[in-house]
Amino acid sequence: MGLSPEERRKIYEEEKAKIEAEEKQEEPKKEASGHQLPENVAGLLCYLGMWITGIVFLVIEPKNRFIRFHALQSIIVFGVLMVLSGFFGMLPVFGVFLTAAIGVLALILWIVLMIKAYQGELYKAPIAGDVASSILNSGNKGR
Repeated sequence: MGLSPEERRKIYEEEKAKIEAEEKQEEPKKEASGHQLPENVAGLLCYLGMWITGIVFLVIEPKNRFIRFHALQSIIVFGVLMVLSGFFGMLPVFGVFLTAAIGVLALILWIVLMIKAYQGELYKAPIAGDVASSILNSGNKGR
């Protein structure tokens, strides 16, 4: 009981159409974005230039929550560290050590936050992550 070539072709076409339909349904839906970058790459770029690129992405990305979170967190983390470094830099003797410690902390945070963003994680840095989340949530209440 063999199948004719026409029957085989018909079965093949039906199965192919089924597989294509399933693949279209399984594609993950990403939030709308104001640019063509994948959201994990944009999240990484929010940290690349520290608080400056955070501001840039906060301005150019009006909708994507993931990117806006990382942009806000970048502004908060590196903005605070920069202010603290400037303040401690004015102190005699101990200021040099405190400024160096802040520089090391900033470097470690910079690397960790970029890796976590590239992995697609909504990683919250202590304190700054909670502040960034609360800012995003308060901005969505009016919508």
